[in-house]
Amino acid sequence: MTTENGVSLTVGQAAEQTGVTVRTLHHYDEIGQLRPSGRTASGYRLYTAADLERMQQIVLYRRLGFSLEEVAELLADSDAVAHLRRQRQTVMARMAELGDLVESIDRALEAEMSGTTLSAAERRELFGESFDEEQREAQERWGDTEQWKQSAARTKRYTKEDWERLKAEQRSIFDRVVATFRSGAAPEETEAMDAVEEHRVFIDRWFYDCPREFQVKLGELYVADPRYGEGIAGEALEGLGEWIRDAIVANAARGG
Repeated sequence: MTTENGVSLTVGQAAEQTGVTVRTLHHYDEIGQLRPSGRTASGYRLYTAADLERMQQIVLYRRLGFSLEEVAELLADSDAVAHLRRQRQTVMARMAELGDLVESIDRALEAEMSGTTLSAAERRELFGESFDEEQREAQERWGDTEQWKQSAARTKRYTKEDWERLKAEQRSIFDRVVATFRSGAAPEETEAMDAVEEHRVFIDRWFYDCPREFQVKLGELYVADPRYGEGIAGEALEGLGEWIRDAIVANAARGG
């Protein structure tokens, strides 16, 4: 940096060109970090191009996190190339740190938005490739409901081990529902009602409060969207959705 027309600048002009405050320049003069090369007849500070160049180095090193004592030691080396190499090395290290920080923030943001502490790879491993898409669709449909908010608040605290236990319990319940359906039991029979009641309790324990009257609303989804039944059975089973819905209704009536 050069001064205007090679003329030394006042402290106010130097502050404007370097982007620091007049108070900072005064302080740096007092501690010997940057003493102006000249003074007016009245004793006012005057800064040369070399002074401003040094100020720019101080500003840069301070932005990189060096203390004033460290800056003074670094500037004792007059090798400009050494300065630039050192600054580049520091900037690259800082960029790596910031990159790691961005990844951490992204993971936290993903967890908040998806309602799970699992990474994307762990979600695919546990729940299949379509899990994220299904979650996005579910959020679009129910993201404003109290049940969704309660589920997100609960599940964001779950560890991978929690999710593994949840999945195993879910699979056991699903297998029981499908086995009961395949056995030919009518929806109003005790075995069928007990199977869907176990599923209701599972939802209530792991995700959100699910009273029987709310489960009745969920039961309609198995009829309206066959994918829900397929998710339980792992395949399309004719009549499963209606059977689940009717068993839920019967169980709600049983519970009063």
